Amino acid sequence: MSPARTALTVLFRRELSLAWGGGGGPLLACGFFACLTVLVPLAAGGDPAGLKPVAAAIAWLALALASMLSLERLFERDLEDGSLDLLANGPLPLEAVFAVKALSQWLATGLPLALTAPVAALTLGQSTDLLALTGLAALIGGLGFAFTGALGAALALGARRGGLLIAIVVLPLFIPPVVFGAGALERAANGMDPASALALLVAYALFAMIIGPFAGAAAIRNAQG
Repeated sequence: MSPARTALTVLFRRELSLAWGGGGGPLLACGFFACLTVLVPLAAGGDPAGLKPVAAAIAWLALALASMLSLERLFERDLEDGSLDLLANGPLPLEAVFAVKALSQWLATGLPLALTAPVAALTLGQSTDLLALTGLAALIGGLGFAFTGALGAALALGARRGGLLIAIVVLPLFIPPVVFGAGALERAANGMDPASALALLVAYALFAMIIGPFAGAAAIRNAQG
């Protein structure tokens, strides 16, 4: 096995371990997502008929907010303990390091959220016929959230109020997948083909996966000086 491939495997395992061990990030995100989708119906009076038209929008908004919870420490902890300098001077390019971190973020947070999404959608009055589509759309959208969110974390690296800056940078970038994901569910609920909205969601995720590593690596280099 080549040194680069070995380094890639070690980094991937390390990031997954940090994601799951760093304060219960995935469980916190899923808990926040579930609580938000339960509180909104209660605040709206709990009328299923009134919630059904906006169920998809509420679910995707909650998904976007939950995806942001563990972004602040994605690169910050490595900058603080010097690991980021070692990664920058290691056998892997920073673009690969960024991609591994974003992919690990998706597997540790995006995947559990995608599994939680159908259950949460039921609390909002969504039809059981749309559960599979809800999980699939959340899985694809979560991949876009992970890479876009990682870019926001890289841009906020070293900032005094990094968490606030990440929210300011990332939330506008999360608008397209929220629109596309909610649109796919709404079209399916109205008996229309959701393929076009899903295609746009896939295109967003692919765009984030292609552009994110290069832009994120540039932001990390800038933060390192």
